[in-house]
Amino acid sequence: MRNLVLAVHGSAVPEAGAAVERLADAVRRLAGAPVAVGHLDHLDHQKPSLPSVLADRPGAVVVPLLLGDGYHRTVDIPAVARHFDCAVTRGLSGEHAVALALYDRLRAAERAAGGPADTVVVAGAGSSRPGGNDGTLTAVRQLATLLPVPVTVAYCSASTPTPAEAVARLHAQGFRRVAVAAHLLAPGRFTRALAEVPDTWAVGEPLAGHPRLAGLVVARYAGVCAAQRPSPGGATRPVPRGRRQVAPTPLLCWEA
Repeated sequence: MRNLVLAVHGSAVPEAGAAVERLADAVRRLAGAPVAVGHLDHLDHQKPSLPSVLADRPGAVVVPLLLGDGYHRTVDIPAVARHFDCAVTRGLSGEHAVALALYDRLRAAERAAGGPADTVVVAGAGSSRPGGNDGTLTAVRQLATLLPVPVTVAYCSASTPTPAEAVARLHAQGFRRVAVAAHLLAPGRFTRALAEVPDTWAVGEPLAGHPRLAGLVVARYAGVCAAQRPSPGGATRPVPRGRRQVAPTPLLCWEA
């Protein structure tokens, strides 16, 4: 059975590591596969690093634990994975399971606040890379189909409006109960900043601990394993259309 490696951004906040480990445990139980976590955050020197994890697990399936398709998902992770003959799945961006988890977190925060909001801001991490914010924008559209109130977007970095700007703008338009849905995976500096945005009615918790996220990760892993399972004639199934083979090695490596 192939190893499953979760590629995470990493954070110096202890709660972030604990949240990711809980997700890894849930994935381990669902998949019945060996699961490890590799960190991308070189600035905070998070351990273990993704290269060191993959060096010990050549041929692993790497699932980017990322809600957007920014630089890490499209460049960093595939570049590391190639060196170790690994397969890289798509990230979690744009999946309906993410929107449903976002909805559950929002509703829990509203119940704790005493009632539903009359407008919602979806706050994503933010990216300056073309397409990097598509996951957050898709979550906004999907969440809007689940709620009877207006839903808008904000970004914690690299793009505008900021959550504080979005909340202030909505109050200026006459809304009173402005909730923030955190389109973020784990506690960290962004979630701490959201908790300090003035005049919010409720702020949703990050998503890593939600069971839908574990199910989505397992689905990504299973899809790769099924695609590379030998056919009845003994040949390996072809790489699915839309995924690019990047190295002619015994274990195919592609960037989703």
